[in-house]
Amino acid sequence: MIKSPSEIVKGMMDNDAFSQWMGIHVDTVDTGTCTLSCTIQPEMLNGFNVLHGGISFALADSALAFAANSRGTKCMSIETSISHIRPVQMGDKLTAVATEKHRGRTIGVYEVVITNELDKVVALFKGTVHSRGEKW
Repeated sequence: MIKSPSEIVKGMMDNDAFSQWMGIHVDTVDTGTCTLSCTIQPEMLNGFNVLHGGISFALADSALAFAANSRGTKCMSIETSISHIRPVQMGDKLTAVATEKHRGRTIGVYEVVITNELDKVVALFKGTVHSRGEKW
């Protein structure tokens, strides 16, 4: 049985305790793309009272995973990087949009743009995934 992108992402999210802990919400998902959002909580801040970089990285990484796996084959990241552009404060709502830039038989490249509620870019993420071809 072939699963839709929404079914795949729902199954992944149901088993993703970390994304659930972060309060990540799946806004939209389609083949090769995914939009996630979350609101920043006090326990997500670092010693400078701004968002810990690992949290924005995790949001982008989840968007990458959901977008890459939405095609129906299981993918794992093999290389990722993030640039933090602006500080994020407690209570800010972040939106991460993952977009497929290249998808071959075994390698996919994705860009994730994270914005705040003012639609200002706060981080840019790039991820490369590998697929062994195993179906969901």
